[in-house]
Amino acid sequence: MKPPSIAPGRLDELIVGCAKARVLVVGDVMLDQYIWGHVGRISPEAPVPVVEFDRESFMPGGAANVARNVHTLGAKTELLGHVGRDDAARRLRALLGEQDITCEGLLASPARTTSVKTRIIAHQQQIVRVDRETRGAVDERDTIRLLAAIEKNLPGADAVIVCDYGKGVVTQALLGGLHQLCRARGVWLSLDPKPVHELSLAGLSLLTPNRREAFELAGVSDGTRNADPLKDPSLMRVADTLLMELSPALLLITLGDLGMLLCQRGQKPFHIPTVAREVFDVSGAGDTVIASFTLAVAAGASPVEAAIFSNHAAGVVVGKVGTATVSPAELAESFRREG
Repeated sequence: MKPPSIAPGRLDELIVGCAKARVLVVGDVMLDQYIWGHVGRISPEAPVPVVEFDRESFMPGGAANVARNVHTLGAKTELLGHVGRDDAARRLRALLGEQDITCEGLLASPARTTSVKTRIIAHQQQIVRVDRETRGAVDERDTIRLLAAIEKNLPGADAVIVCDYGKGVVTQALLGGLHQLCRARGVWLSLDPKPVHELSLAGLSLLTPNRREAFELAGVSDGTRNADPLKDPSLMRVADTLLMELSPALLLITLGDLGMLLCQRGQKPFHIPTVAREVFDVSGAGDTVIASFTLAVAAGASPVEAAIFSNHAAGVVVGKVGTATVSPAELAESFRREG
């Protein structure tokens, strides 16, 4: 069956609308380091491959990657969060500056280390990842500083995306304060939840858990999967539970190679099959989903249009190695291939 799509003229309208939008991205920022090499032998010290170094590269990660995705689709983007006073923070600010992403809202704290994820890649495959980070919750004073920076930048914003990767920036105090600020101003508020955090998620505009996260949020074990998500009773029960208990305006459950499930109260769930042709790397795919869906809504898309839009964006990104973004031209080409 042909997957649902968006007519070319309507797609053009949404892409133009994206370029007129302004989005704040708030949360756990990271620096992604890639060490590229090749494997020619096994170590005599242990049964592990020896990666011979070729080059290294750095990219903004975490919330900074969400900001990159929003910016690449044409919107004005401002990134807010906490970093350490270290070389990683300086490199991250420089990279964001090169990509014209405003990051005056990145607040330095001497008590924190900027999160760095080092991926070692050989022959286009990730061998191992090393994480250096602070995971403790940001203290109350720094949370108040961040909320003040958000309130200062909120006028004129079309949407706010909260990026929780469990590194301590997204606390209940931050989320509660942000929810109040957005509700008072009618600003759309999206969150990709992390069940390891026991946060109150009720009443947000958009939640984008993957299947595992959705089951954890509902407090139930995952059951037998069905190739057709609409005929998966365990998944349907979890979706109903989250809609009833958390009352998001929209719930988008990402399902990997099975695509996405869009859920709204009072309506039947809508399944969007994946359009990915080749999958090289899924790192950052969730960043692309929440960025492109939120931006599509800001551009005037209906929930179904936004889901289709973000499904195509994710399909492009997983065909690239590393945390990647999708351009308007690449997005349009993805729709043309399916047309």
